[in-house]
Amino acid sequence: MKNLWPNVKRFIKSPYLSLVLRFYIGYIFIHASTSKIHYPAEFAESLAAYQMIPYWSVNFMALFLPWLELTCGLFLILGLRTKVVTSILGSLLVVFTFAILINLLRGSPIHCGCFENVDHPIGWRDIARDLGWLILTVQIFFFDKINLLRREGLVFLKKQAG
Repeated sequence: MKNLWPNVKRFIKSPYLSLVLRFYIGYIFIHASTSKIHYPAEFAESLAAYQMIPYWSVNFMALFLPWLELTCGLFLILGLRTKVVTSILGSLLVVFTFAILINLLRGSPIHCGCFENVDHPIGWRDIARDLGWLILTVQIFFFDKINLLRREGLVFLKKQAG
C-alpha cells in the first residue's frame, strides 16, 4: 500500500493524462454544441425552462453558448490557451450544475438540453456527471504541460526558474 500512493499521485499529475483528458473534455463540449447550433430555437426553449436567466436574454444565450462550447472544445483539443479554456469550461460546468440542482430542488420536470434536443429529464446523475467533468477540467488546469502545436513538435512546457 505504501508504494501505491506515490504511483497514484504520479498518475494524477501526469501530463499524458492531461492530454487524454483534453481530448475527452474537448470532444464532450464539441458534441454538446453541435445539436444546439443546428437547432437554436429548441435550445432556447430548454434554457427558458430552467427559469434561471432573464427572459430577454434567452435567445442571445441560445445563440452564444453553443458557439462558446464549440470554440472552447476545439481550443482544448488543439492545446491553445488551455488554462483560459479550462477556466471557462469549469465555470460553465459550475453554472450548469447549479442550474440543474436548483431545478431538481424545485421539482421542475424539465429536460436537460445538454446534448440532444429531445433529452432525458434532469436528475442527480446529471449533477454527478457535471461534477466529474469539473474534476477533470481541474486536473487539466493544473497539470497540462504538453503542447502539440509548436515548431519543435511534442514539447513539454517547463516552469522557468526565477
